[in-house]
Amino acid sequence: MSTASAPLALAGDDVFVRISSHLAGETEIPSALGAVADEIASLIAFTHADICLTDSPGWTVSYEVGITTSWSRKRTRVQNSPVRDLLTARCESMLTADATQDPRYTFTGARCEPIFRHELRSRVNVPMKVMGRVIGTLNISHNARGLYDEATVTRARHLADMLAPYFHALHASEKAQQVARARAEAQAREEGLRQGALDLTQELERERQRIGMDLHDQTLADLTRLLRDLTADAATPDRLVLAERLGHCIDDLRRIIDTAVPTLLELFGFAHAVRVHLERATGHAPVVVDVVDRTDNTPDRLDTTTRTALFRITQEAINNTARHSGATRIAVVIDRDPTGRLRLTVQDNGCGFSATTGGRQSGLSHMRTRARLIDADLEILEKVGTSVVVTLRTTGKEGRI
Repeated sequence: MSTASAPLALAGDDVFVRISSHLAGETEIPSALGAVADEIASLIAFTHADICLTDSPGWTVSYEVGITTSWSRKRTRVQNSPVRDLLTARCESMLTADATQDPRYTFTGARCEPIFRHELRSRVNVPMKVMGRVIGTLNISHNARGLYDEATVTRARHLADMLAPYFHALHASEKAQQVARARAEAQAREEGLRQGALDLTQELERERQRIGMDLHDQTLADLTRLLRDLTADAATPDRLVLAERLGHCIDDLRRIIDTAVPTLLELFGFAHAVRVHLERATGHAPVVVDVVDRTDNTPDRLDTTTRTALFRITQEAINNTARHSGATRIAVVIDRDPTGRLRLTVQDNGCGFSATTGGRQSGLSHMRTRARLIDADLEILEKVGTSVVVTLRTTGKEGRI
């Protein structure tokens, strides 16, 4: 890299022509900045250079060459930016011999950690303007102390004036693409919810028919036989026999009701209801079961619709595992993913989805439908058994947490 004191005249117009040529074929900001990095260095020597652009009201985003720092990893509030005076048009340039000792860069609340970590002492910062409006800043730094002067500021201004329209256009294109992607994703979610609602309506109709058949073929038939025995000319059945038969009818009705309405969920909470269902599903099989809630009962603070749907997904996953996996251990774990979203995992040490035929996958479409309707992700992971993982995409579904 050349020294910072190289006269501007040495650069000539050819440097700016080359910069223009480099930028002509670029469509993304990081590659565009990389393409002109050597040309910038031929005008102003640097250890680190970045372009900071206003991203949304009160926020900036940075793109770097030379050294990669935390500035480009996430957005920065204008009020916390070390170049806030330029972004708010309080001054026309910033020049320092040692930024680590300059309060303009290291004020309370400033995101100035890279300045100290990478010893970015000499700094020159100028605004980037389009049609008279500040759209960002060009920032150039070097480890050496006192390297830059007013001549450097002049060169930086020439660079900023040339780069600003290009990078403003690229940034506007990037924002437009983000909006288009968000719109497409929203439309896809809307269509998914519409299809999910249709699928769920069909499932509910099948469930209504199943309950009706259970009541007709089992409970109603049992009660009809009891009535016939009580009204027939033959001797009245023994009271103990009658009580036993009535008890069976009551048990059958309770099973049907529990299937239709998760009363345990309402009375005793999510984790307890899951444990009871897990124990019922495995019956007397030699299966070790466990339910672990690491979220301090967060599922019980979800809205009713979300909690019930999450419970139904868990039921279906448990049923599939108990019936088809051949597992000797089934565990349900409620925790949070690294981003803090609520996550529920039904995991087993069985044969896995890919090792079974359609039986184990029969309820998968219903689980996916319910997951879409509560804005949740559903994954099937196979590694030493199978894990069905349900993750709520937002915490907005949660109540008093």
